[in-house]
This record gives sequence, C-alpha cells and structure tokens, in this order.
Amino acid sequence: MKNALSYFTLFFSTSTLLCCALPALLVAIGAGGVMASIYANVPGFTTFVQNKNLIFIIVAVLLLINGLFLWLNRNAPCPLDAKKAMICMKSRKITRIIYFISLGIYFVGFFFSYLAVKLI
Repeated sequence: MKNALSYFTLFFSTSTLLCCALPALLVAIGAGGVMASIYANVPGFTTFVQNKNLIFIIVAVLLLINGLFLWLNRNAPCPLDAKKAMICMKSRKITRIIYFISLGIYFVGFFFSYLAVKLI
C-alpha cells in the first residue's frame, strides 16, 4: 500500500509541473508561442490549468499522508529471513527516495505557480 501511495504521489506531483512550472518556464525563456500551441492542441490542458488550486491541494494531502506513513513505519520491523529483510530495507529506501523526489517536484511547481508570479 505504501509503495503504491508513493507512486501515486510521484504521478500527481508531476502533474503540478505540467500545469504550472512548464508554462512558466516556456514563457520565461521566450517560448510563448510554444505554450500557445500546447494550449490550442492538447485537449483538456486548459481545464487542467484552470483547476491548479485543486490539484495542489490534492497533491499536498497525498504528500502529507505519504509522509505520515513513512514516519510511522520508519522503525517497523522487517522479516527475520535475510533475503526478505534485505528486500524490506531496499523497499523502504526506494519509497523514501520516491517521496523526496515527489516533494521536490511539488515545491518546484508551487514556486513557479505561486511564488515566482509575485517575484516578477
């Protein structure tokens, strides 16, 4: 369950990049025409961008739940079998890595969506 939640969190936090960071980046480097082309040719992209507040709230809740699961299970015992214990520890490490990647992606999207607008 917690590995699946990590992958869902990664998937949804990546959506914050698509809706918010990508348009800001393209416009910042002078590729506004490319952004206009994406808006015109990708079905549903405008709806996606219009609901960015909802997307950020859902992703924040998923990140909080995932972080809570990671925190609560940080000292959970692994099986006694050496092979299963190694798999358990590797799974925990991968889950933490995915979580922190998701967190980084979320904050990049948050920066470009809400903070960079106020700095410019």
